[in-house]
Amino acid sequence: MTRLRAAVLTVGCTAAALTLTMGTAQAAPGSTTTICASSLTPDGSVDVQWWNSAGCGSGFTPNTKKIMQLTGYPVGTVVNACASTWPPAGWTIVSTYYSSGCQYSAVPSLEKNTWQLKRVS
Repeated sequence: MTRLRAAVLTVGCTAAALTLTMGTAQAAPGSTTTICASSLTPDGSVDVQWWNSAGCGSGFTPNTKKIMQLTGYPVGTVVNACASTWPPAGWTIVSTYYSSGCQYSAVPSLEKNTWQLKRVS
């Protein structure tokens, strides 16, 4: 039993050391991740969809969002993003429109809530 504990402890410590020494990999341009609305959208990413999910709590306000990585796209790239976060540096708003997938408020409206963004630098 003592050997088993020692082996498990050694494996656990090795895994923890590897985790601490490995750097965070940058996501590929256009890759998406789903997170709870309580988490901030990371730099270089934008919100692209909102909805309600039991996994992120309860209530009437959309509480889950899909985010998309924009870092790494070439100049001239055009993407659509919810107007719930500001565009990252180097991106500009080309146009605005309404999208039902970008309703991020408990009181939805038909106001323009989505941006078409273009990479300019």
